[in-house]
Amino acid sequence: MTIQSLGVGSGLALDDLVTQLLNAEREPKEARLNDKEERIEAEISALGQIKSKLSDFKDTVDEMRRDSDINGREPTITHPSEDKEIFTADAANSALRGTYEIAVSDLASGSRIETDNGAFNSSADKVLTDGLGKATMTFKINNTGDSFSVEVTQDMSLAELREKINNNSDNFGVNANIIDTGTAIGGAKLVFTSDVTGTGNNLVIVNDGNRTELDKLTTTNSTETITNLSPVKNASNAKATIDGIPVESATNEFENTIQNVSFEVSSVSPLDTDGVTRKTSTLEIGYDRKGLETKIRDFVDNYNKIIADIKSLTRYGESDLEEDGALAGDSLLRGISNSLASVVGSSVDNSSLGSLFALGVELNSDGELEIPATDFGLGSGTERLEAALEDNFDEIAKLFTDENQGIAVRLFELTKEYTSYSGLISLRERAAKDDKDQIADERERFDLRMLNYEQILRDRYLNLDQTVARLNQTGSALLAALG
Repeated sequence: MTIQSLGVGSGLALDDLVTQLLNAEREPKEARLNDKEERIEAEISALGQIKSKLSDFKDTVDEMRRDSDINGREPTITHPSEDKEIFTADAANSALRGTYEIAVSDLASGSRIETDNGAFNSSADKVLTDGLGKATMTFKINNTGDSFSVEVTQDMSLAELREKINNNSDNFGVNANIIDTGTAIGGAKLVFTSDVTGTGNNLVIVNDGNRTELDKLTTTNSTETITNLSPVKNASNAKATIDGIPVESATNEFENTIQNVSFEVSSVSPLDTDGVTRKTSTLEIGYDRKGLETKIRDFVDNYNKIIADIKSLTRYGESDLEEDGALAGDSLLRGISNSLASVVGSSVDNSSLGSLFALGVELNSDGELEIPATDFGLGSGTERLEAALEDNFDEIAKLFTDENQGIAVRLFELTKEYTSYSGLISLRERAAKDDKDQIADERERFDLRMLNYEQILRDRYLNLDQTVARLNQTGSALLAALG
């Protein structure tokens, strides 16, 4: 007879027996693979975590290792009135400390051109009616080279010309507008204003084809030898005094008028009580102590985040109930911690401060940085930091930025060594991912072995089932024969 399912012929629970034997074979191996995979995934996660923290710290020290980012100057401005800002200022790190009295008498302006009284009655007036076809007008600033041209067609209205000027894609800052004077004498005036400021930068409007009707809209003919319209307002410079010395700028920004300092004016200074003299604003260029202190404290905090993560990941549980860290006792992370401590505890010969200790920053017994508020005889960390910011501002920069010994320079190179694509952490991550891939391969091979093993078991117990079934049939036949 043919048995389709184990145990059908014999009545024995052979199918359950095969399942139990398969589970007994599968579970220990699967448990080992699961444990191994869990450890590898925890390792990959932990490596990614510490790599991310080191990358963030690398960005922090990358800013600090450049003198331009740490040795900042802070402009402080006091205006005659808190309600009105006369100018703003910026200072390069090379700017010298100093105080300046600044008064602004004029803002820079562009030129303004208007058509003559009665040249047009309304915005609907036609510009060209001579029947000679289209013409062009060129708008330019001779000193700057800015230029664009507008095509004027027959029967174009004054309003249409205005829109064509304003919407020209090459327009460098010319605005056309129509003002209706409301009088027969004034009529409608087309007004041109230019954003290009500075003495000598007047707007020039050229009648390219010397069309008579365009003379009343332009400043000169095609050869620029004849004057048609003249600016009603010339382009002019911004004017100010610095400690009583007159200064000018073609724009509202004064760059390097004070060496390595720029300031941009937005309003003229108010008049003093005599109605003539301008009140001054005080510009003080000093060290950006607050900004640098923030950078130092952020540096301490970011360093400690790395150390805290390393401790958490490498710890051993203090009891059977407390789990070990994902990388308990890992030599790579211990090496990172030791290398970081070696750098922050080192000396910098080119800075008179010598080390972070003189800046008030110390390594404590837990391997973390701190700025202690307690005084143990050499001044508290807070006191040393305040003294360094007050008396040794430039030396702080050397402490971090010296190209050979600077702490931020060395920390940047150290963190890059660990976090780059070819760095130690990245290599370790790739090795762990390879191990995880191998586990996947092991699972596939194990599944195939289990399929083969199941087939062997089923074949074996199928024969048993069939044998028992035949014996049962024979027994039944004998019993029947014996009656």
